[in-house]
Amino acid sequence: MSQVTTLNEPGTLPIARAINEGLRAAMAADERVILMGEDIGPLGGVFRVTDKLQAEFGSARVLDTPLAEAGIIGSAIGLAMRGYRPVCEIQFDGFIFPAFNQIVTQLAKITNRHDGAVSMPIVIRVPYGGHIGAVEHHQESPEAYFAHTPGLRVVAPSTPNDAYWMIQQAIQSPDPVLFFEPKAKYWQKGEVDPSAPAAELHQTRVARTGTDCTVVGHGAMVTTLLQAAEVAQSEGTSLEVVDLRSLSPIDYAPLIASVRKTGRLVVAQEAQGGLSLGSEVAATVTEHAFTALLAPVLRVSGYDVPFPPAHLEGLYLPDADRVLEAVDRTLQY
Repeated sequence: MSQVTTLNEPGTLPIARAINEGLRAAMAADERVILMGEDIGPLGGVFRVTDKLQAEFGSARVLDTPLAEAGIIGSAIGLAMRGYRPVCEIQFDGFIFPAFNQIVTQLAKITNRHDGAVSMPIVIRVPYGGHIGAVEHHQESPEAYFAHTPGLRVVAPSTPNDAYWMIQQAIQSPDPVLFFEPKAKYWQKGEVDPSAPAAELHQTRVARTGTDCTVVGHGAMVTTLLQAAEVAQSEGTSLEVVDLRSLSPIDYAPLIASVRKTGRLVVAQEAQGGLSLGSEVAATVTEHAFTALLAPVLRVSGYDVPFPPAHLEGLYLPDADRVLEAVDRTLQY
């Protein structure tokens, strides 16, 4: 094993490297933390998120697994029962479904099944979403399946600083955490401050203040919303951008406060719109801030069809123009 060097000073990092540094810090701080996944060892994973970690911590703590997602999660459950804190990588979003039974019928329920006597400190890292020009099963957004399941925590960072800190916070959680990583933004750079986290794991943040309409999303969609806000500003419209960060539980207080200020809300996501996280957010805000709304809550999402071939993904995935179209509609009321 080589010498371990953790991030000590603020710097500009891409999201993938920020997660790598967060994993390194967590492993250096707690020898019970182990990594498991397909090709995560010498290769460093398909996206190189675990690059050099096996060389630093050894093959007993960074395990290359067989191509068997159900086996990865089932093994992690057993390891957690023995006191370890496994961090499992699912290579691509669409590959998580062979492990679905282990996650929703076992991992999510074991603590409740044992009346709180057994904790499941397992993190499942999932590169998710589109915009990478890949084939079927490589560009999906399955967050809602897991956010719908009691017993699971679900989070999605949108910035390198959040990625660095949230992966460590997730590893420290006594509960299982689905950690959805916006793989299209792996190389998007931003400032990382290793001195202190900017927020708690399940805290919603206002990414940009505004007055005319609130737009909310998570993960890669936050960048799209910020782009839309820039365009809107040039046209005289002020958008407030809210980053959910956590999808289960959702911290609604900052979002509802924003809607009470602007009177309007557009919810955006890459996933299909029907029976989705966007649907839940729209319903909850309507329930709790109905009298403040000046217009119906509008949703922008992927279409209710299977993810299309790569050359059509630009038509399927919401962009700044589709967000702005929804903003225009809500401002017409």
